[in-house]
Amino acid sequence: MLAPILTIARYTLLEALRSRMLWVLAVIALAALGLSGFLHAVALTESRQIQAALLAALLRLSAVFLIATFVVTSMAREAHDKGSELLLALPLPRAAYLLGKLGGFCLLALLPALPFGALGLFFAPPAQAALWCTSLLCELWLVAGFALLCMFTLNHVLPALAATLGFYLLARSVAALQLIGQHSGAADAGQRAIAAGMDLLALVLPTLDQFTRSEWLVYHDGSWLQLALVLGQTAIYLLLLAAAALFDLYRKEF
Repeated sequence: MLAPILTIARYTLLEALRSRMLWVLAVIALAALGLSGFLHAVALTESRQIQAALLAALLRLSAVFLIATFVVTSMAREAHDKGSELLLALPLPRAAYLLGKLGGFCLLALLPALPFGALGLFFAPPAQAALWCTSLLCELWLVAGFALLCMFTLNHVLPALAATLGFYLLARSVAALQLIGQHSGAADAGQRAIAAGMDLLALVLPTLDQFTRSEWLVYHDGSWLQLALVLGQTAIYLLLLAAAALFDLYRKEF
């Protein structure tokens, strides 16, 4: 079973390389460097910190959007060309197909994570840049896993991409929304219900606000314990996402 998984992962990565993704990443990196450099030049105080924070945010958001878009459009194109049906007609388990695609997308996440993490060396010591780079890779793996699940479930590009980006934004902001709900003072029944909903969402969503923190590049305060928590969450949620996608794939009739 390992051989077909590796083959599918390899061709998934080749598809990304042939779609000029490296050129897109280079343009994104140059644009982010140019914009952050402009702010560094015009800022009156803490210009270097502002430059590092803006660069980290731009690179993280660009990488997430790029990975989510590629996963969704790649799966849609394969379904339209009947490539997925051809692969599933071969004498191999459906789990091999899913794990091969997921493995390919996880390898693909290395393409933005490694060079973007290397840019962090301009602002932080190597250990802090390595923390930021590894955490970005974990964040991209979760986005890729959720996008893959959405494509198996929703089957269309726009709903799958909207659901993936909605998941990402909610997981990034749910801690802040939860905090606002807890400190809103006297609240009516509707506000308490919303606060309870935020608490429930915080229980089931990964705490992406603790991933790839810009402070690690700005103030160099990241720790290996924080990275261990990030790795633990990534392993748990990636396993759950793969199991859900596998359940959906096995119940489908082609």
